[in-house]
Amino acid sequence: MKPLTNVDLFKTPLVVKITACVLIFITFFYLGRHWSSNGYQQLIFFSSAPPKSVAISPNFGKSFNITALISQNQSQSVPDKTLSLAPLPPPMTGQSSPMDQSSQSDTNQTFGIVDSDGRMNDDFEVGEFDPEVVEDWGNETGVESGEKDVRVRVKRFELCPESMREYIPCLDNVDAIKRLNSTERGEKYERHCPGEGKGLNCLVPPPKGYRQPIPWPRSRDEVWYSNVPHSRLVEDKGGQNWISKEKDKFKFPGGGTQFIHGANQYLDQINKMVPDIAFGSHTRVVLDVGCGVASFGAYLLSRNVLTMSVAPKDVHENQIQFALERGVPAMVAAFATHRLLYPSQAFELIHCSRCRINWTRDDGILLLEVNRMLRAGGYFAWAAQPVYKHEQILEEQWEEMINLTTRLCWTLVKKEGYIAIWQKPFNNSCYLSREAGITPPLCDPNDDPDNVWYVDLKACITQIPEDGYGANITKWPARLHTPPDRLQSIQMDAYMSRKELFKAESKYWAEIIGGYVRSWHWKKFKMRNVLDMRAVFGGFAAALIDQGFDCWVLNVVPVSGPNTLPVIYDRGLLGVMHDWCEPFDTYPRTYDFLHAAGLFSIERKRCNISTIMLEMDRILRPGGRAYIRDSLDVMDELHETAKAMGWHVSLHDTSEGPHASYRILTCDKRLLRP
Repeated sequence: MKPLTNVDLFKTPLVVKITACVLIFITFFYLGRHWSSNGYQQLIFFSSAPPKSVAISPNFGKSFNITALISQNQSQSVPDKTLSLAPLPPPMTGQSSPMDQSSQSDTNQTFGIVDSDGRMNDDFEVGEFDPEVVEDWGNETGVESGEKDVRVRVKRFELCPESMREYIPCLDNVDAIKRLNSTERGEKYERHCPGEGKGLNCLVPPPKGYRQPIPWPRSRDEVWYSNVPHSRLVEDKGGQNWISKEKDKFKFPGGGTQFIHGANQYLDQINKMVPDIAFGSHTRVVLDVGCGVASFGAYLLSRNVLTMSVAPKDVHENQIQFALERGVPAMVAAFATHRLLYPSQAFELIHCSRCRINWTRDDGILLLEVNRMLRAGGYFAWAAQPVYKHEQILEEQWEEMINLTTRLCWTLVKKEGYIAIWQKPFNNSCYLSREAGITPPLCDPNDDPDNVWYVDLKACITQIPEDGYGANITKWPARLHTPPDRLQSIQMDAYMSRKELFKAESKYWAEIIGGYVRSWHWKKFKMRNVLDMRAVFGGFAAALIDQGFDCWVLNVVPVSGPNTLPVIYDRGLLGVMHDWCEPFDTYPRTYDFLHAAGLFSIERKRCNISTIMLEMDRILRPGGRAYIRDSLDVMDELHETAKAMGWHVSLHDTSEGPHASYRILTCDKRLLRP
């Protein structure tokens, strides 16, 4: 056989084909690179081999008219595969957007300085806003927000008058309070929201000289005077070690009316009196009634205890504002005529130190509300003059308290110095063995003790569930991820079992927060006071704890959905019931971060989106952030409303891609100046 020469080799059909394929591949490769670099498409290349990497085209982060794009591609929309209970998108992956990178840059410039060695140093004075996060706003009229091709146009909101800088709509409704038939039982301190058409329609301004809040944990001990410019508490309580003013700051020594030597010593005393209280293990969630500036709760945080500190907006009206400025969980609330907005069996310990509440009035109706919220086997600690002073009037008050608590089947476990501690029974056996006709009676079995939205107080004893629900909880921290028994009592439409829903939600948010930490560098955020506006089972808050964030989360359960609030407390978290078509019971500028997942697509059927957005602006601090995850059909309006409020916004895809039915709107609130 004749051997092949070089010329014969290249004439064979196989070699010709291979050569042609190589040439075509090289041609398309260079055309593809040129096409991508011109920015006409978004090409993302993933590499699974170590080290893993992601390359993103120049189109990443550009804003588009999403509604128009989707309307042209309806046939390619991705079906919703999320849980029916919480219709949320999957976690976002990839790199941080230009907006987030600039925000991180602002944070670094504000909270760190570079020393002579080129190292970042945090030993400096905090407070001045970076010029990039300050915006001259004014009150021009007729200015519209948005691009020409959007479907929604929102006129720019004006700044409210200076007199409204601490406005709480439902608690400052003077006209409604004047029309009350009676104020004997504290009715004027309860919610009286503005009527339709009279709600907030402007941006609540900060006080003059407002400064970037001092970060936690320094804020526990000091805050800027200019942020809460009120000195009445200093004048009234200066001798009780609550608060003092030094130059341009308020200082908090950690004392209180009944513990002027410090909260830590006071907490040690309670633990020694009743070792079973076991702060941080058996006792995880506490309610502090009449909290002052919340030093009791502030010092419990270091013992792994979350305390909801509550007080009315009374003569010491700024005490809750001080607490939140410090970075301590707190809400404006009053024991008056309605149930507090917390579920039954929520707290392991309820504490009252000189809280100025007459617990025995009206057949003990206020102490019965404490009994409703107190977990089976939980404790009530009372530090007040009737406990330790031997004066006739005070001794009579003590006898009334002993009589009432005995009829409630509470056990006085310890009385020492000026503190008395009672324990609630673990079951109903004592209640059922009482003599006939003893008051207060047991509540009607049909009365739902977890129904709290505008529900009147009732002078009856809430029974403990016979199946032990609410009492059989594990110790902290295991309870954070243990499905509680009360999952079974939640009324909801679900195809999956409740335990499966619980675990799925926890896994879902763990993945999302993990993605945020990697992609958007959340660990660099100044995030102390966090509000989850639609919390479901509290999976978002649990994920933040697992990631080691030094923050606390108030989990809001909207009245428009299933009441999952008992589950949130059984997990060892804080929460509250609320209707987002009404204002929230907190001062302006009290949260660093607002999170709303699937909220607006539900609530827009009941109220205007701008109503909720304006309330978000009221309670969010300048320099704070809001993350909104929701469906495309509300994104245009959310986007334009946010810009009309002066927020800097950016719209992001989820991992489902540009044709998915959900988006993430990230918002930065600027400091607006007239």
